[in-house]
Amino acid sequence: MVSGKIRLYEGAELEGVRAAAAASAEVLARLCDAVEPGMSTLDMDHLAEAFIHDTGGKSAFLGYHGYPGQICISLNNEVVHGIGRADRIIQKGDVVSLDVGVTVGGYVGDNARTVCAGGQPEGQVAELLTVTRDALMAGIDAAREGNTINDIGGAVEDLAKKHGFGVVRDMVGHGCGKVMHEPPEVPNYRIHGHSPTLKAGMIIAIEPMINVGTWRIVFDREDGWTVRTADGSLSAHFEHQILITKNNPEILTWPKSA
Repeated sequence: MVSGKIRLYEGAELEGVRAAAAASAEVLARLCDAVEPGMSTLDMDHLAEAFIHDTGGKSAFLGYHGYPGQICISLNNEVVHGIGRADRIIQKGDVVSLDVGVTVGGYVGDNARTVCAGGQPEGQVAELLTVTRDALMAGIDAAREGNTINDIGGAVEDLAKKHGFGVVRDMVGHGCGKVMHEPPEVPNYRIHGHSPTLKAGMIIAIEPMINVGTWRIVFDREDGWTVRTADGSLSAHFEHQILITKNNPEILTWPKSA
């Protein structure tokens, strides 16, 4: 649960978040390009460490509440928070979700993307990735000054449900700037009652987690971190860090190469 006063960013603080977000986007883009069948998820974690070092930053995840990895890497029915392991080998066609947080100069950048290992996704996997990415963009489009957090969640939920997919309800987006999790929480579904009004200067991470089947999730009892779909169905995760402005929302984690 994220609570407290919502921070508005401007000036030097805003530029600090911009730098961290750009670093995080660069690392994520490089990792997505590097995914290959035959690699272990620990190989990916080691690559992430090197890529993060190249930015001059450090992992925002390593050590956070005891988390042991540089990034979160989750395969197939793993929703989020998967930990790199030497014995977890990526197979052709695997759904690979990469979540990257980078701290630069005391500010945090956070973004995520899901890719298909070893080629273009097909069938249900292609639909899942497209819908989750489109749901993220719909949420971003709703992130305008004067709208509410609930408008974002409603836009995500409507698109996902239109395709019969489940929207994870127990994990949500969040404010992100000086620390990784700041208020407000950003659910990917409509909530009952009041939700915060969006104001210029707010920085939030919108991150739909969409499942082919049920929205329900379970936590790995052994590592205490990995979150899986309760029914074993595939899951995808896309995330951007955005700035609320007087005009259109600004995606801070848009990769330079895109």
